[in-house]
Amino acid sequence: MRTRASVNTLAGMASWEDVQRIALALPATSERDARGKRWWQVKDKGFVWERPLRQKEIESFEGKVPDGPILAARVEHLGAKEALLADDPSVYFTTSHFDGYAAILVRLERISGEELQELVTEAWLARAPKRLVETYLEGEGVS
Repeated sequence: MRTRASVNTLAGMASWEDVQRIALALPATSERDARGKRWWQVKDKGFVWERPLRQKEIESFEGKVPDGPILAARVEHLGAKEALLADDPSVYFTTSHFDGYAAILVRLERISGEELQELVTEAWLARAPKRLVETYLEGEGVS
């Protein structure tokens, strides 16, 4: 059974406080401020971060521009990114800035607490050192 941080969401609307709680519940994780935006990292490797759209991205966006808070999250590989994009485009999206990069953008207010928990944990697993991942998974009863 995985250890789960408490996610306080109303009608599936996650918040930065939820991201913070989930991320900091994972081993060897720290939070830092980078240019006024929050980043969470494991052993100095970022795995989730606050990522508002840049003006150039807004101007080049096809369709309705995502609004509200945007979370960026590392994923294991580009195949995982494509799967998330196909799974729920109302929650997950990308921009040309992230082409070829194993990271996804998330409309924070549209992701469920359970999905957020899984996304942040998977991002952590993708970036944490191998031994730390093994120790974590053993502690969670995952082999």
